[in-house]
Amino acid sequence: MASKSVEEIKSESRALRGTIKETLSGEGPHFSEEEYQLLKFHGTYQQDDRDQRATRKKQNLDKAWIFMVRSKLPGGALSASQYLQHDRIAGELGNGTLRITTRQGFQLHGVLKGDLEECIRRINASGITTWGACGDVVRNTIAPASPFTDAAHLDAQRLAKEISNTFLAKTTAYAEIWLGGQHLNQETTEAEPIYGKQYLPRKFKIGIAIPPRNDVDIYSNDLGFISHVENDQVKGYTVVAGGGFGMSHGKTDTFPALAQPLFYVAREHAVKVAVAVVTTQRDFGNRGDRKRARLKYLIDERGIDWFRAEVIKRLDVPVGLAKVVRWNTVSDLFGWHEQGDGKLFYGLWIEEGRIMDTEQRRWRTAFREIATRFGCPIRLTTNCNIIFHDIDPAAKEQVEEILAKHGIPKPEALTETRRLAQACVALPTCGLALAESERVFHLILDKIDNILKEFGLANEPILIRMTGCPNGCARPYNADIAFVGRAPGKYALFVGGSITGERLAGLRERTVDLEGIPERVRELIEEFVQEREGHETFTAYWGRTHVNGPAPRPDQFHLEFAQRGNKELVGAEV
Repeated sequence: MASKSVEEIKSESRALRGTIKETLSGEGPHFSEEEYQLLKFHGTYQQDDRDQRATRKKQNLDKAWIFMVRSKLPGGALSASQYLQHDRIAGELGNGTLRITTRQGFQLHGVLKGDLEECIRRINASGITTWGACGDVVRNTIAPASPFTDAAHLDAQRLAKEISNTFLAKTTAYAEIWLGGQHLNQETTEAEPIYGKQYLPRKFKIGIAIPPRNDVDIYSNDLGFISHVENDQVKGYTVVAGGGFGMSHGKTDTFPALAQPLFYVAREHAVKVAVAVVTTQRDFGNRGDRKRARLKYLIDERGIDWFRAEVIKRLDVPVGLAKVVRWNTVSDLFGWHEQGDGKLFYGLWIEEGRIMDTEQRRWRTAFREIATRFGCPIRLTTNCNIIFHDIDPAAKEQVEEILAKHGIPKPEALTETRRLAQACVALPTCGLALAESERVFHLILDKIDNILKEFGLANEPILIRMTGCPNGCARPYNADIAFVGRAPGKYALFVGGSITGERLAGLRERTVDLEGIPERVRELIEEFVQEREGHETFTAYWGRTHVNGPAPRPDQFHLEFAQRGNKELVGAEV
């Protein structure tokens, strides 16, 4: 009997219920494939520990099933108490770590099926949900995390919450399954006025950015809003659409793309624009081929002019020409800064976004102590870092003492490249990883740091990213230098993105061994030092002196992995 398509599963799911509740109360360690597809809408991915696969198979044992649970945090904002609840859950029900995602959420890893309901219930009890953090819906809406009290930053956070609330699915399935129905709104019906019976053809990402800091990587989103300020007021937003970095092995008509300008719209109409864009994708997106179902492919097939006209047809508001936008970096703001209201915030780098305790660096313990002692709210960034804010200036030294006591490095002690660098989770939990990423990236960066210091480039902004497969979850395809996993210990080298996130990289070398990565970087750095003009960045130098290699395409990777491309992307935050 042929397995059902995801579209069939959604259509027959009774508004995303399926048989999740029945299996949840059963004794089995995992869910069926159909249930797994529906679980994603509820904010959890079924995974297994790939480190144990071979051994367990030899012993004729089932896979070591585990679950990743993702919290939905519009704009990356949460209170100290909500942070502490996540910390407790990670220690009691997860693997003792918190992983910040590229969409400003938290992922809890290593949750067992018997603890899954308790995990989700406790997250909701803190005032946060996992509902819609995954699945074919609008995912977590991202926004600049820096907690400045100017009009642009305040409105970006406000708009992120407005968009998030607008696109929450209306079905009561989530409350029935995970919360005992306690949050049921009696006026809620099973009708989905935005999503319809089958929801969206694929996941949908929305971001908000404030020039000149492109810290949210706005062009990697399906839909982006770029703030326009006049006289200290947010007058409106330039709208861009069609970004996304995922591509599938062996599926040669998939590719990463940068979002393109649509138009400019007044602030009061921003949410209406979001609904118009999302419903256009709902009605015209490809439901026959999930690998070609993202908005970027609809725009590729029909053209940006057709798409713009279709969106405008769904609006009853005026639009104007997109504004000219200029960026200077994708970096977060690190260190101490004044918010504008007498309080301070402190931006901290976290190695690969993994909050955990090691012998040298006790991230979890330090952050727990700060949140408990000062009660300061927190923002997570799309670069997988953390910001503590609303800090009284008198507490500055005490915060620094706590961090120093637990071995947390000051941001200024790191190279600029290290502060910018990013890697995806990959092994052992991602089902599509072809190579290591998070677990080896810090070792590679140690060697790259030495090279940069040798050439006097410790403070040079060079954007380096790594992923364990071509799906691009750590956004490698617009980095200055990127390494994309193609097989165990082997990576494709891409060069020529930008420090501002506006340019796609090109293929430089099809295969580089893990051990050879530092030497490849050295070669690029040596050439940069010899040929740069004045103080130009690596991005500017490369754009002046090179024509990029072929744009990222799946046929640059081993086609024998095509069968993996037919599986659903597990836990990706592309």
